Amino acid sequence: MEQIKWFDRKFNFETEQNIFPSIIERLSGTPIRLEEKLKSIPSTILEDRINNTWSIKENVGHLIDLEPLWTGRLEDVINNQLELRIADLLNTKTDLANHNDTPIENLLSSFREIREHTVSLLESIDEETVFKSSLHPRLKIPMRTMDIFLFVAEHDDHHLARITEIVKIINKKV
Repeated sequence: MEQIKWFDRKFNFETEQNIFPSIIERLSGTPIRLEEKLKSIPSTILEDRINNTWSIKENVGHLIDLEPLWTGRLEDVINNQLELRIADLLNTKTDLANHNDTPIENLLSSFREIREHTVSLLESIDEETVFKSSLHPRLKIPMRTMDIFLFVAEHDDHHLARITEIVKIINKKV
């Protein structure tokens, strides 16, 4: 089954219920899920690229690279910015980072550390901030803090699914 490209995704942020505690739980669990997933993947394929797309290591590195954007967008909402800061839609940071040259253990520990920082920031906000919003620059919709981090959790899952897809593609070739 082929996964839809991230930039083709549509999002619905209409819930009025406070699902933020569940979102924080998902976000805090991503490093664990990623570490568990990578335990069973042979190290010999972590740097393999399929059709010039990112390798498994590069997908992990991309999660690290984007974490400052997520925390920056939290700052934007807290500081009452009308629009969230923009992302580099070309993902230049990931393309230039040479994540394939970094040991997977270092990538995983870096992601765990940076995500733990994000989660601690999220755990410290009040319910009013959970429902504050700013305009998403690409989607052109208002996003509350809760929506931004649901978006982040979905982005995490997108890359976890991509890693699974890469493994399946490589295993079919073997």
